[in-house]
Amino acid sequence: MKPRNMLLGLGIGGGLGLLLGRLAGGAPWLQWLTDNIAAPVGQVFLRLLFMLVVPLVFSALVSGIAELELRQLGRIGLRTLLYTVTVTAVAVIIGIGLVNVLRPGAGAPESLRAAAGASPSNAVVPANSSVKDVLVAMVPDNPVKAAAAGDMAGVIIFALVFGVSMAASTGPATPRLREVMQGLYEVMMTAIGGVMRVAPIGVGALLFVMTVRLGAGPLRQLAAYVGVTVLGLSLHLVVVYSLLLRVIGRASPWRFFRDVRPAMITAFSTSSSSATLPTALKVAEENLKLPPAVSRFVLTVGATLNQNGSALFEGVTVLFLAQFYGVELSVSQQVLVMGVAILSGVGAAGVPGSTLPVIAMLLVMLGIPTEGMALILGVDRLLDMCRTTVNVVGDLVAAVCLSPRAQES
Repeated sequence: MKPRNMLLGLGIGGGLGLLLGRLAGGAPWLQWLTDNIAAPVGQVFLRLLFMLVVPLVFSALVSGIAELELRQLGRIGLRTLLYTVTVTAVAVIIGIGLVNVLRPGAGAPESLRAAAGASPSNAVVPANSSVKDVLVAMVPDNPVKAAAAGDMAGVIIFALVFGVSMAASTGPATPRLREVMQGLYEVMMTAIGGVMRVAPIGVGALLFVMTVRLGAGPLRQLAAYVGVTVLGLSLHLVVVYSLLLRVIGRASPWRFFRDVRPAMITAFSTSSSSATLPTALKVAEENLKLPPAVSRFVLTVGATLNQNGSALFEGVTVLFLAQFYGVELSVSQQVLVMGVAILSGVGAAGVPGSTLPVIAMLLVMLGIPTEGMALILGVDRLLDMCRTTVNVVGDLVAAVCLSPRAQES
C-alpha cells in the first residue's frame, strides 16, 4: 500500500462526505448511499482485519519467543528482556498519562455516539472489574473460547506460554512445529498486506459515512490526537532515551543522536524496523563503536521485541477513541490496555501497520465503536513513521546500555 493511495482515499472519502453532507444532508438518496454502499464497504474492511487478528498475533508471539531460545541467551538475554519490558512500560505510561491529562478525544458531539450504536456494555472486560479481577481473567481457562470471545489478553497469555514452552522443548518434532508457526505468521502477514492494499477504499468509505453524518466535527479531535501522539513519542525519544544513555549507558545523548542520524532517517522514511536493521547494525558498529556480539543480538531481537513507540501509540489510540465515543474506561481497563500494549510488543512485526490488528481487537474487548478505525487509519502513515523512528532509536539505546562497557562503568 502506497502512502499516497491512503491519502487519496482519505481525501476523496472525507471531502465527498463533507460536500454531500452540506449540499444534500438528509436527502433520501444520500441516506441510501451511506447505509447500503459506503457503510457495508467500510464494515467489510474492518471485518477482514478482525478475521486475521487472532492467528496473526498468536503466530507472531509464538514465533518471536521461540526464536529467542531462552535457555541459551544467558545474562545478556535476561538483561535485554528486563530492560525492554521496563522501558516499554514507561513509554505506555507516558502515552496513557498524556491522554488522561490532555483528553484529545473529549468534546465529540452526542450525535456521534448515537450514530455509532455501541456502548460500554458491549465490552468483553466490564468497566466495574477490579485490577485483581482483570489480572485473573487475563489467564484463560479455554484459549479457544478466549479467541472466539475476542479476549485478546487471553490469546496473548496463551501465546506467551506456548512460545516459552516451545523454546524450552527439545523434542524431535519441535523444530517442525516452529516452522509451522513461522509459516502461519508469514501467511497472515501476506493476508494483512492484501487487506491493507484495499485500505484506501475501506478508509474512504468509513470516513465518508462519518463526515456525511457528522460534518467536520471529528477533525478537531483528530488533530489533537496526532498532537498528543507526537508529543508522547517526542518525550520518550528525547527525555527517556537521554536519561537512559546518561545514567545507564554512561554516554553523551548529544553525540549519540548525532551518530544515529542515518538510522533515524531510514526508519522515518521506510516505517519499518526490519528494513532499517542493516543500517542500524552499521551505525552501531561503525559510529557507536559497540561490540558486534552485543549490538547484533540486541538490535536483531529489538526489531521485534523492543517496540517502545508502537506500544505508546497503541495506548494513546485506544484511550483517544474511548474518549471520542464517550466510553469511560475504568482504572482496571486502562491497566489492561497497558498490559496488552506491552505484551504485544514481544511479537510486533517490524513492518508498517503492524499495530493496527491489536488496536482493533482492544476496541472490541472494551466496547469502543470500531468505526473509529477510519480516523486513525487516515493519519496512521505519518504516525507510523514517527513511532518507527522511536522504535529503532530505542533499539540502539538498548544496545548502548547493555554493552559491556556500560555495565563496567
